[in-house]
Amino acid sequence: MTEVAEKRFYVLRAVSGKEAKVREQLEAEMKNTNLGQYVSQVVIPTEKIVTQRAGKKVIKERPYLPGYVLVEAALLGDVAHTLRNMPNVIGFLGANKGGEPEPLKSSEVERILGRADQMADSEGVYDLELYVGDVVRIIDGAFANYEATVEEVTPEKQKLRVMVKMFGRKTPLELNYSQVVKE
Repeated sequence: MTEVAEKRFYVLRAVSGKEAKVREQLEAEMKNTNLGQYVSQVVIPTEKIVTQRAGKKVIKERPYLPGYVLVEAALLGDVAHTLRNMPNVIGFLGANKGGEPEPLKSSEVERILGRADQMADSEGVYDLELYVGDVVRIIDGAFANYEATVEEVTPEKQKLRVMVKMFGRKTPLELNYSQVVKE
């Protein structure tokens, strides 16, 4: 196989939760065989999730496209067959009429990888379940260590409006999810 072909991004469907295992197996196969000549990248787009445990913030990474692994490869010879038959791989996402895997468009790759870079740079998505009427403790800002009652929640912006009782009267505040912990 001395053919030279352009490497394109393809999407492998993997068993959900086994994306990292698929990447490990592919990278090991790339080192131990000539698959490394045809496959250059294995990417799992992830996002940071911030949760709270015992009042402390915990940051985890999870795939934002569960069950999918992006592979940059030149599908020559039996490369597609090798990728398709890896453990925990279901197959390729999308195929043309001949049954051959369909590569992603460059705009799709840029959008997916751009979002992955943006999420890697961000401080994370907060996975807080806050409802109107919940009591939270403010941990950051001028009102740190005050308790407040949630009046309004805007999950898409990760903001909430709370009422803090000070000097016998309620004061409204707008806070980020990162500034509170749920009591």
